[in-house]
Formats: sequence, C-alpha cells, structure tokens
Amino acid sequence: MSSENKLPLTEKISYGFGDFASCLYWQTFMVYLTFFYTDVFGITAAATAAMLGTSRSLDAFFDPVVGMIADRTKTRWGKFRPYLLWFCVPMAIAGVLTFTTPNFGDTGKLVWAIVTYNALMLIYTAINIPYTAMLGVMSSNPNERTTLSSIKFIFAYAAGMVISATLLPLSKTLGGGNEQRGWSLAFVIVGVVVIASFLIVFFNTKERVSPPKEQKTSVGRDLKDLLTNGPWLTLLATTITFILFVAVRGSVTTHYFKYYVGTQDVSVPFFGGIKSYSFEWIVSAFNTSGQLASLAGVFAVPFFAKKVGRKVAFISLFAIAVLTTASFYVLDPKQVWWLLGLNLIGSATGGPLSALIWAMYADTADYGEWKSGRRATGLIFSASIFSQKEGWAIGAAVGLGLLSLVGFKANIEQNADTLQGLRLLMSLIPAGFGIISIVLVMFYPLNEKRVAEIGADLKARRAAAGEPEQA
Repeated sequence: MSSENKLPLTEKISYGFGDFASCLYWQTFMVYLTFFYTDVFGITAAATAAMLGTSRSLDAFFDPVVGMIADRTKTRWGKFRPYLLWFCVPMAIAGVLTFTTPNFGDTGKLVWAIVTYNALMLIYTAINIPYTAMLGVMSSNPNERTTLSSIKFIFAYAAGMVISATLLPLSKTLGGGNEQRGWSLAFVIVGVVVIASFLIVFFNTKERVSPPKEQKTSVGRDLKDLLTNGPWLTLLATTITFILFVAVRGSVTTHYFKYYVGTQDVSVPFFGGIKSYSFEWIVSAFNTSGQLASLAGVFAVPFFAKKVGRKVAFISLFAIAVLTTASFYVLDPKQVWWLLGLNLIGSATGGPLSALIWAMYADTADYGEWKSGRRATGLIFSASIFSQKEGWAIGAAVGLGLLSLVGFKANIEQNADTLQGLRLLMSLIPAGFGIISIVLVMFYPLNEKRVAEIGADLKARRAAAGEPEQA
C-alpha cells in the first residue's frame, strides 16, 4: 500500500472517538452495572441476573437485523456513518434514564430497569454496529485495519480509565449524600461527552470500501454466506468464550472488593506510610490501573502482531492473561499490591486481545467476499457483536446467579460460601473459559500470508471489473 493511500492520522484519531463514546457505557456495564442495580438502584441479585441475562440475549438477536439494515442503507454520507448522527442524542437520553432511580416500589423499579436498560441497549446497538462496521470499509489494507483497530481500543481503554477512576467518586460527590441522584447526574455529563464524540467521528471520517457493483443479494443469501464463512464461525466461538472470560469476572469485581477485600491498611511509598483505604478507592485504583495497562498493551500490539502474526499474538498474550487471572484464587484480601500487580500483567496482555479480534473480523469480511462474490460488512460485524453481548449475558447470569445461590444479599456481611464464590468468580471460573477460547482460536485459518493472497485476488477482481482501487 503506497504512502499516499494511507489513512490520514486525523481520520484515524477521529474514528477512535466513537469507541471512547461507546465505552463510557460499556465499561459501566462491565464493572459497575450489577453493583448499581443491587446496591444503589435496589433490586436483588437474582432479579438483576435474570433481567440482564434475558435482556442482553434478546438485544443480541437484534444485532444482525441492524447489520443487514445498515448494509442496505444508501445516503450521501455512506452506509454506516449516518447512524452516528441519527442516534447519538437518543443514546445520551436513554443513558440518563437507565441510571435514574424512580421512587417506585420493588415491582415498579424492576419494570423501570427492564424498560430503560433495554431501550439503552437497542439504541447502543443501532449506533455501535454501524460504527464498528466502519473498520471494514475505511480501508482494505490489513495493516491499516490493525492500526485503526488499535486506535479504536486505545480510545476504548481511555474511556474505561475515565469511568473506572471517576464514576464512583463523581456520583458520590454529585449526589451530596444521595447516591441515586449522583448516578443520574453523572450520566448527564456522560451523555454530553457521547454526543460530541460521535459527531467528531461523523464529520471527520470516510467510507472507501464498497460491495461489488454487480452484487445482488437477499437476507437469506446474506445469512447463508455468513453461516458458511468458516473463519468467521471460528472467531465467533472464540469471541463468546473470550467475553465469558472477561464478563464473569467483571460482573462481580466491585462486589469482590466490597465484600471480600473491604477496607485495607496499605503502605503507599511517598504518600505518608500506611493509610486506610476504602473499597471504593481500592477498586477504582484496580480498574483504572488495569485500563492503563490495557492501553499500553494496545499501543504495543500492532508491532508485536506484525512480527509474529495476529493469531500467534492472540494465543501467547491470552495464555499470560489466563495464568494471572487464575492466580487470584490464592491471594489474601490483605495482599492489595499483589492484586494490583497481577491485574496490571493480566490487563497488559488481555487488553490487546479485543483489538486483534476486531482486525481479524475485517479479514473474514474479505474472505466472505472472496468466497461468494458478495460483501456484507455490517452483517459480519453485527453478528460478531451479537457474540459479545451473548457472552456478557451468560457471564452476568453465571456471576450473579452463583452469588444468589450461595446466599448473597446486598449491603450485609457475607457468609463463607458467598466469599468463596467471589474468589472463584474472580479466578478459576473465568480462567477456564479463557483456556477454551485459546483452544478454539488455534483452528482459525486466516494467517497473514492467506490474508495477503485474498486481498491481492480481490484487488485483481475489482481491476478486471473496472472498479476504482480501494484504499
């Protein structure tokens, strides 16, 4: 790919703002949503598990529909960009309503939670799937896609750091003693940032890769192409188990620190010796430092993947992340520095995995076009996001379901069975899902050489058809 055809740096950076916006919500979903519903909003762990498991599964099935609609969208702005303009404001409004606690009884609050959370997730789907699909149409070059995907996740982890470091303290400050009010006001601020971020993407990016001009397709044919795309199916299974690795742990992380670790006396060099730190401070430091380590990993992964290949990079990094996660089982609550240190290693190696996966999904879109002569980028990415949401649905259900079975009740001292459940959910259970994911990705067939061959063949086909060269 010649230097003049490379994407401008300003466009790459602008694209990253979309994941910054999305991950202000997604990071909240990962590490604080279950805590919000059980300890702030005020519904039981069992009800939360059932609601999240059902809602995320239903929403996940909406993803391919959005993908197919986006593939068939034709505007002067392209197929995918207009969705960012259309849905950024509704997304911000739905976010505020989701994190607002009404003065209702238990049944009324549960209905409110179901309606507002599902509305937010449907709007999130309508904007995030087209945004993610842009990764497959901004450039046809594998290296540029890896760079774009890495920038995307740099912004994602930056948003994760913002949420991890500020959400609990910010909601406490804004609430002035009313935690429920604080959460609602915090998401007013989040909503304003989200609108601005998506508009930056909309006004500063372009779509360059188009389906073949002679392409004729239908919903049935698109689905058949998808379900016969072997590399995509392998990545789908890998993604589900990878998300389970992350989701099971993430759904109970705040509970783990509140009830298992608690307030601890920690010696912090250069900060006055031993001081007592509440669980809010410790979990915020844990999540924020983990996001920072993930960010560092994402910066490094394009260079590492270019040397060894994306598949090898994925397997080797994931193996380290699984090992550090499993080791949490043997840690004592007082070993705060070990908790933070091992999390840094696990995050630095586990953080880049998402960037690698999404770059590989763009390759499966090329493979699908090479195999069938038809391109359905939106469907490829939407069905892939489906696997993420389904993984999170199962992960939250497993985490909170197990806690409920062992007697968890919010805001009381937990029994020994509950504490043991928290230890397992932070260590051995997610590590098991990670091992399965590593085994699955070993069967992924698109190495760097194969991707280059497919890219060259598609380029030749377009040239023969008289289509312009794509960046």
